[in-house]
Amino acid sequence: MPARLTTAALPATRRESVAGILHEKRKGDFARTHTELPRKIVDACREQDVRRLLHVSALGAAHDAPSEYLRSKAGGEQRIRMAQAAGIRTTIFRPSVIFGREDSFLNLFARLARSLPVIVLACPKARFQPVFVEDVARAVVLSLGEARTADQSYDLCGPGIYTLQGLIEYVCRVLGLQRPVIPLNDPLSYLQAWMMEWLPVKLMTRDNYYSMKVDSVCACPFPGVFGFEPTPLEAVVPLYLSENTPRARYRWFRFRARR
Repeated sequence: MPARLTTAALPATRRESVAGILHEKRKGDFARTHTELPRKIVDACREQDVRRLLHVSALGAAHDAPSEYLRSKAGGEQRIRMAQAAGIRTTIFRPSVIFGREDSFLNLFARLARSLPVIVLACPKARFQPVFVEDVARAVVLSLGEARTADQSYDLCGPGIYTLQGLIEYVCRVLGLQRPVIPLNDPLSYLQAWMMEWLPVKLMTRDNYYSMKVDSVCACPFPGVFGFEPTPLEAVVPLYLSENTPRARYRWFRFRARR
């Protein structure tokens, strides 16, 4: 999960399923985390007579998706839907990439921009519609009190669509850094992903490359059932991505207080 998703504690008759990895340490980790774990959660809900189950999946999840990440996410959604046969009311959320104060997406770009004089970028034209972590959490919590969300699925996106290169360049502007971005074509993007798989810390893998073949954008507006508009990326990111100064921290707390 690119950003930590936190919600209020749920009653014993309601449970939330939020688990995700971007890279496999061992073959089969995607299936174990994204498909088998939801099945075990559904089994536990049946045993404990839990009647409400919320599940956070991923935008673009499909059984015929090009990456194992997205295929395993689709398998998890299928396990959640099977719970309906046991009388468990479910809601599935499919967010685009999630951003927030502790995300591993834009913060990763910031670390690269600070440490590298030039950024060589794979999949520069991949498209994303980032959604604020607090908006996702808010939608999850609100769904508990809204009967219309039972047995429904919702795609969650922010208001703006960006290419990967556009996001990198935006982060550089926020940080006040001049960093040339060299976009790679498709064969070189694949080669970079393959080479990065051998690094001790995986920044990118070939499965990530395949995932970015699918645009992570919504085909519809933010669900009106939740009664609020999603937060623009530009309203939040400068508050936490810029230098950790007292002024920046003050702006962040003001935003959190909606002042």
